[in-house]
Amino acid sequence: MYEIRLRALAKINLGLDVLRRREDGYHEVRMVMQTLKMYDKITIRKMKEPGIQLKSNLFYVPENEGNLAYRAAKMLADEFQLRQGIFIDLQKFIPVAAGMAGGSSDAAAVLYGVNRMFHLNLTKRQLMKRGVKIGADVPYCIMRGTVLAEGIGEQLTPLPPMPSCKVVVAKPQVSVSTKFVYDNLKLDGSIIHPDIGLLMEGIREGSLSKVAAHMGNVLESVTIPHYPVIAKIREEMMRLGALNAMMSGSGPTVFGLFDDENLAQEAYQELREGTLARQVYLTGVFNRG
Repeated sequence: MYEIRLRALAKINLGLDVLRRREDGYHEVRMVMQTLKMYDKITIRKMKEPGIQLKSNLFYVPENEGNLAYRAAKMLADEFQLRQGIFIDLQKFIPVAAGMAGGSSDAAAVLYGVNRMFHLNLTKRQLMKRGVKIGADVPYCIMRGTVLAEGIGEQLTPLPPMPSCKVVVAKPQVSVSTKFVYDNLKLDGSIIHPDIGLLMEGIREGSLSKVAAHMGNVLESVTIPHYPVIAKIREEMMRLGALNAMMSGSGPTVFGLFDDENLAQEAYQELREGTLARQVYLTGVFNRG
């Protein structure tokens, strides 16, 4: 196999709770993750000379070890002493630094692709074990679908498929540092924790309205006061008919769940024509199998 073409899918957090800050500086989380039908396109080719090369369609995306996809390829090349080099063509469509795990998903796709191209025969579980060394979201991006994530995000439990719906995704023209958000998160009595148990009940019952009713993200308590445009986008989505709308991850992307395709299309058009969001997408949920 000389070349392989892959899709690296985006994710949203239907629920994101932070339980505590650990002694090692990481945060203990409890999250429900969901894959979307939004993706980066990745082409991986073998090169005669050893080494890693990466090219992207976006000038501001790192093309060296600052890129998780590059690090994923280098990890396997070093471990298995691959004699041929690896070239990665990365076409980015998932918003960058948006709370949608675009970089982690790219890394997951590269791990999968290099494993297949070079016949390394690593299982999905073995790939996930390596992936967590690159980033906490990488194992989930290998698994995909509807998943409960615990620990620092690496302890994964598959859930039944998310009820089908339309998802409108909007990213404002701000960038958010995940480190800044977690560093400023105050886990005191004032914070409202989402009920992850009831959210999972909604998923198991196949009730989109129950899923929407119990969505929640504790990181909004940090991000929204610093970037009020996030709340404005959320309010606009609700006005336009979303069952619920919420920030994904540490932000700044907002997503809304719609059970009516026409309403979703209208919301997508209005947000595209408005000034609140720089990037707007209309998509759906991706389930395994």
